[in-house]
Amino acid sequence: MKKITLIVFALAGLMSNAQEAYKGKEDTKLHIGANLQSGGTGLVVGMDYGLGENISVGFTGNYLLGATEILGEKPDFKDRVDVRARFNANLGKVMNLPEQIDVYPGLDLGLKNFGAHLGSRYFFSDGFGLQAEVGFPLARYKSNISEFDYLNNQFHVNLSAVFNL
Repeated sequence: MKKITLIVFALAGLMSNAQEAYKGKEDTKLHIGANLQSGGTGLVVGMDYGLGENISVGFTGNYLLGATEILGEKPDFKDRVDVRARFNANLGKVMNLPEQIDVYPGLDLGLKNFGAHLGSRYFFSDGFGLQAEVGFPLARYKSNISEFDYLNNQFHVNLSAVFNL
């Protein structure tokens, strides 16, 4: 019984120290994780910087490690990589969610398309949390069409660890 009581109090202490998911102006988050989509899986790295109480900007970079061959041809580096500037509306406080949770819709301007995303972050401690995000293109660029044009240019899911900087 003593062990169970100790575990309950330890978990309660961890939950009471949960970090605010979005602090507002000058809040900086780094996220590193997995990019999942049709035809390939890879890595995603990004950063967001708070401009105001509910607004942040940042970037993401994706690189597909496992990408599908088409007609025996492997995708080139340019087919596997994408970099995006992003704008987020951080709505956790607006929606009166607990302070360790943030929900953010946003827009992306990337090398392959103009798109949108919807994400959520949950912080377990002062500097560590998890992030889940879905994204999709709103307008695709048609200047350089190849067999691999769909890579990094479609619906995707990102699952990441997120850190306060």
